[in-house]
Amino acid sequence: MLSDERLSNVLHIDLTRKRWRIEQRPDLFEKYLGGAGVAAQLLLEECPPDTSPYDPNNPIIFAVGPLTGAFPLASKTVAMFKSPLTGNLGESHAGGRSAVAIRTAGYGAIVIKGASATPIYISINGSKVQFRDARTLWGMQNAMTVGRVIRENEQSPGLRTIMRIGGAGEKLVSYASVTTETYRHFGRLGLGAVFGSKLLKAVVVAGRHRIPVSNRSTYRKLYDEVFKACVNSPVMKKYRDLGTPENVLPLNTMGGLPTRNLQTAHMPGAEAISGESFAEYNLGRRIACAHCPVSCIHIAALREPYEDEPYFYKTTMVGYDYELIYALGTMLGIADREEILRLIDTVEAEAIDAMSTGVVLAWATEAQEKGLIGADETDGLTFEWGNRAVYEAAVRKIVSQPNEFYSTLAKGVEAAAQRYGGLDFALALGKNEMPGYHTGPAAQLGFSIGARHSHLDNAGYTLDQKVLVNRHLSPEEIGQELLKEEIWRQVLSSIVICFFARGIYTPEVVQRALASAGYDLSTEQLIAIGEQIFLAKYQFKLREGFRFDDLRLPKRLFETPSPTVPLIEPEMRQTIDYVRDWVQERITRQ
Repeated sequence: MLSDERLSNVLHIDLTRKRWRIEQRPDLFEKYLGGAGVAAQLLLEECPPDTSPYDPNNPIIFAVGPLTGAFPLASKTVAMFKSPLTGNLGESHAGGRSAVAIRTAGYGAIVIKGASATPIYISINGSKVQFRDARTLWGMQNAMTVGRVIRENEQSPGLRTIMRIGGAGEKLVSYASVTTETYRHFGRLGLGAVFGSKLLKAVVVAGRHRIPVSNRSTYRKLYDEVFKACVNSPVMKKYRDLGTPENVLPLNTMGGLPTRNLQTAHMPGAEAISGESFAEYNLGRRIACAHCPVSCIHIAALREPYEDEPYFYKTTMVGYDYELIYALGTMLGIADREEILRLIDTVEAEAIDAMSTGVVLAWATEAQEKGLIGADETDGLTFEWGNRAVYEAAVRKIVSQPNEFYSTLAKGVEAAAQRYGGLDFALALGKNEMPGYHTGPAAQLGFSIGARHSHLDNAGYTLDQKVLVNRHLSPEEIGQELLKEEIWRQVLSSIVICFFARGIYTPEVVQRALASAGYDLSTEQLIAIGEQIFLAKYQFKLREGFRFDDLRLPKRLFETPSPTVPLIEPEMRQTIDYVRDWVQERITRQ
C-alpha cells in the first residue's frame, strides 16, 4: 500500500480540446515504482503504433517516483515521448525543481496529448489546470527570456517549475531541448521539438502538498544516514568541488577525450579547459537541484566589455559541465574557456541539445574539409576547428534553417551524413550523437545497446576502465555486464535517483527507503522490476522500427586508438547479437 496515494494520480491533459482529467493508477505505481517504469508503460498505452513524432497523438509524459521530495538526490523528473531524432524511444531526465513540484502538486505522472491551434502554455497549480495564451511568447528565441516573462506573470504559490522551449523547439530541430530552472534541461532526443509541434511553449507546475511516510522515526534515521553519506562521500565532494569537468584531464591523459570529431582522443592544451581551470578562473557560483546537498551545478561568470563602451562590462552566468566542454570544446577543437562559454551561452539560449549540436558541427567541419559540402551549402560559412564565431553563427542557422543543408543538420548527424556523405565519421550510435567518452569497446557498445543510447544508460566507459584493463572479457560477458548495470539503473530511474548517487543508493538502502513509502520488496524483486522496465522500453523501440541489426558502428571508432583495449568490429557485433537475442527471447517469453 502506497504511503502517499497521490503518487498514483496521473494528470491527463488534452491540448486540442483544452480539457484535463485525473486518473488513479495504483496498478502502475505499485508494479513499476514510478519514473521510468511508469513512463514506459504509459508510453506503450498512450502512443499508437507508427505515430509520427510530430503527430498530436505523440504523448509527452513526465513521471516522478516514490522517493521524490522525501530523500536527498531523489530529484530527477523522467520525460518520455517518441523521439523525432531516432524515431523510437525518447527518454530524457532533468533535475532542478520539476520533480518536487510535480510531486507536491499531487501527481506521480503527467500525460500531455493533442496539439493546440494557437501557441499556449499550461499552468498546473495543484488540482487546477489552466491553458494560457502564449502568442506573445511564440517567436521568442531565448528560453531564458521566456522563463523570466512567465515567472513575472505566474503568481503560483508553493514550489514551482517552469519547463519551456526556445527557438530550436519552435523550429522543430530534432534535438531541441526543454529548459527548466535556467540551468537544467531535458536535453537529449528532441523533447523540445515535440513541445514545438504541439504549439506548447511551456509547462508551469506548482505544488504545496506534504509527502507522507509510513514510519516517521525509521524514515528520519535513514534520511540522516543518506544525507551524511551524500555530504561526506569523496565522490560527492568531487562533484561539488569541480563537477563533471573533473573528467577532462584524466580522460585526456589516458587518451579517451574525443577531439576534432574523434580524429584524435587527446586535446593539446586541455589544461586550460579542465575542471580545475574553470574552477580557478571562471567559477561564479554553485547551485543544487531541489532536495540535494551536493551543489554539482557549476556556473561560470563570463565578464565581457560592451562593444561601444570599453570601460563598462557585462557579466553573463553560464552553466558548464563535462559534456558541454567536450561537445562545444574539444570536439570542435576549441581550447579556450571563454570561447567555450560563449558558445555554450548561444546553445543554451536557443534551447538545443549541446552534445548533438557539437557532434553535428564537428561532422560538418570535417565534411567541408573533405569537399563533401561547400559554401553554397554552408550559406557562406567556412567551418574551421577552433573558430567559435563561425560555430555560433552555424548554431543560429541550424535553428533558422535558411536552406536545405541547415534543415538537414537540424535532423541530426545521421540524417546529414545520409544526405551529403561522410557516414564513416558521422558519430552517432543508435542515431543519437556520441557522448564524450572514447575509452574502449564497452563505452561504444553501451551507447549502442542502451535503451536511450545515452552514456548514462549503463556506463560502459566504467566497464572499460575498471574491468577490461584488468582482464579480458568475451563479447558475451561484456553484454552481460552492460545488461546487469542497465537493469539496475532502471530501478534507480524509477524511484527516481540521480545517478551521481548510485554508489550511495545500494540495493539495501533502496529497499529501506522504499519501505518508508509503503513498498516491501527484496533485492531480487527489484532486479526483476528493472528487467521488466528495460524490456518494456525495448518493446516500444522494436514496435516503432528499431532493429539491432541496423545499428551502425562508425568507422572512425576503429580508426582512433582506444586507451584500454582495441575496438574490433566483429567482436562488438557479437556483443550486439548477444543483447539482441537476450532481449528478443525475454520479450517473446512474456
